[in-house]
Amino acid sequence: MTTVRDIRAKAGTEAITMLTAYDAPTAAVVDGAGTDLVLVGDSMGNAALGYDSTLPVTVEEVESRTAAVARATSDAVVVADMPFLSVGVSEAQSIEHCGRMLKEANADAVKLESGPHTVELTEKLVQLGIPVMAHLGLTPQQVKSTGYQRQGTTKEDAQEILDLARAHEEAGAFSLVLEHVPANLAAQVTAALDIPTIGIGAGPDCDGQVLVVNDVLGLSDRAPPFAEQFGDVKSVMEEAVGDYVEAVESGTFPADEHSHVEDDLDELY
Repeated sequence: MTTVRDIRAKAGTEAITMLTAYDAPTAAVVDGAGTDLVLVGDSMGNAALGYDSTLPVTVEEVESRTAAVARATSDAVVVADMPFLSVGVSEAQSIEHCGRMLKEANADAVKLESGPHTVELTEKLVQLGIPVMAHLGLTPQQVKSTGYQRQGTTKEDAQEILDLARAHEEAGAFSLVLEHVPANLAAQVTAALDIPTIGIGAGPDCDGQVLVVNDVLGLSDRAPPFAEQFGDVKSVMEEAVGDYVEAVESGTFPADEHSHVEDDLDELY
């Protein structure tokens, strides 16, 4: 089984793959394909729970979904994405929430949308045995402040991202997600760190890549410009469901092979 130490050792040597999953069937497919990490992202808010953003997602929702994904995953590292306000309010509460993901949901690590406020927390979590994946650049939980625009586009902002990346590495994070930042910034951050970077909209020079599984499968109504659709599962689902509705309405389903007849029950009335 892949471990966080294996992921860290891949920095600069082997491409790292990560996809999101929010349920057991999807996790089994993602894991079976050989993906290194399965992220139970707070993107479930948009992708699975019908919310308009990630902000309403609760600790309980992430914990439940993480447990389902962990039950279906045999090799990939399962990372629970800590939702809005689950960390940062108080150290004790933050540690409790993160600990639940490992202790009760069987995650292998947690991901924190990172900033100056998560450096000390990262160090404390790692000391307690909770592996941490940091996340810089576009952090969707800050959408009310930053929107969904590309981050790190000025020298000052880019330097802050680089400084925070180094700080989280020193605090013990085993990897770093870089989201929606200039490719040349991501390349410099990757070169500056010993831990692997995993990009999403951050160019080709990161140590790995992550996407939301709905975007990969073609299930999203609107995908970000940096995503790629690798399949059209939505059309397949629409066709299958349409065929089912037509079969029921026409009386061709269920057929004889879908039913069992017990002879002794023919004359109950």
